[in-house]
Amino acid sequence: MESNILASEQFSSGKRHFFLDFKLAANKTNFIQITRSDEQADGSFKRNHVNVFQDDFPRLIQGISSLLHHAAHLGMESLDFAKQCSLPLDKPVKGIKAWEPDMRPREKMLAHGPGALEDCELLALLIGSGTVNETAVALSARILASVGDDLEQLAKIDYKALGGFSGMGMAKCSSIMAGMEIARRIVELQLRSAGNFFGLLEGMGK
Repeated sequence: MESNILASEQFSSGKRHFFLDFKLAANKTNFIQITRSDEQADGSFKRNHVNVFQDDFPRLIQGISSLLHHAAHLGMESLDFAKQCSLPLDKPVKGIKAWEPDMRPREKMLAHGPGALEDCELLALLIGSGTVNETAVALSARILASVGDDLEQLAKIDYKALGGFSGMGMAKCSSIMAGMEIARRIVELQLRSAGNFFGLLEGMGK
């Protein structure tokens, strides 16, 4: 999916994540999308956003400037913006958490079901996490590329082969191998059921 984000900034405060995206609209005009994403107790995210289109940019900037100007003269210590702005922000959000919620594998699966995910995204959910320099999705794509994006070949990989990838420890290797084994057993049961069915048909024909 091609992204229409031209520039983006984000920051977090506890379980609240804020995204400021400068986007290109379908009519080739620009707009700013301000999104707040709140992490829920079950690990899902609740999002709210507002769009401001380019014709209203001057009014938005003027309105925020005027609001802060008047608030700064209320004489309230809690509104000491100079002091607040000097406080260090949380560390920048990195990795998959920095992606738009619709693009994150877990949120995409909750919204659209597992069938909407690509192979590398499903594998990333089995892996759970990437490394400092690589997301779980990128790591999964690299593993799949090593077997020609063939899931049947992936199912044959052992600990030694999986462990050869940077970021793949025993726990992650075990998750992939367990997932592949469950899939193999499901196929085996389906084939066995199909064999029993055809055997029954043959018996009825005698």
